[in-house]
Amino acid sequence: MIGKGRQTRDGIRIYQDADFAGMHKAGALAARILDEIAEHVFPGQSTGEIDRLIEQKVNDAGATSATIGYRGYQHASCISVNHVVCHGIPGDKKLKDGDILNIDVTVIVDGWFGDTSRMYVAGKLNRKAERLIQVTHDSLMKGIEAVKPGNTFGDIGHAIQAYVEGHRMSVVRDFCGHGLGQVFHAPPNVLHYGRPGTGAVLEEGMFFTIEPMVNLGRPETKVLADDWTAVTRDKSLSAQFEHSVGVTANGVEIFTLSPADKFHPTWG
Repeated sequence: MIGKGRQTRDGIRIYQDADFAGMHKAGALAARILDEIAEHVFPGQSTGEIDRLIEQKVNDAGATSATIGYRGYQHASCISVNHVVCHGIPGDKKLKDGDILNIDVTVIVDGWFGDTSRMYVAGKLNRKAERLIQVTHDSLMKGIEAVKPGNTFGDIGHAIQAYVEGHRMSVVRDFCGHGLGQVFHAPPNVLHYGRPGTGAVLEEGMFFTIEPMVNLGRPETKVLADDWTAVTRDKSLSAQFEHSVGVTANGVEIFTLSPADKFHPTWG
């Protein structure tokens, strides 16, 4: 059994064996909602209507949205379209054919937080956007492969950065993954770039998100006047995928796997 309530010297909570079940339950709901929302992403649909449907699904499941009321935010999802990097606010904007979008949902189930995001396409996916989405997806999986006791958070960041830059794309540095569990955001900050062997050492019982944001152009971002929406400074396309994971004795468990295997937008 993992030691109860322990924190590392970096302030990272170490959870117990039994806590993995709570994270799997919360993660599975968040992932199922994102599976079910896929059919509602199409040209002419508004991001506000997608968010309304997500909120309804959260409520129907008897869960709580972690984002409604969080620092004044009033929506059950963030929906980031095209050159929006993250924290896009749902609204009246209607999707156009070829738009790509990240939908990010966090739910609370029995006190545990399930946090995940993935990419969708409205209509036909063009080649340039498809390549960006593929590299972003694969970089997340490269980062997850680096998760095991004894490795460091720098190993995770390096795996992602090396893969992305090897495809002549850039990793956003202004935003990162985070610890979670019975809180929404906690130490550590999970950077998606870095040097091998640096940062805190991974230990069994750590829970955190890995959520690389990848740009076709340069990595710089700016936050708009609404204090939420982050966009690429050069207006290049951006993509993001996010899983919540837990460190096990031998490696990693992913809490937010898609029940219907729809995590990648080309699943159909």
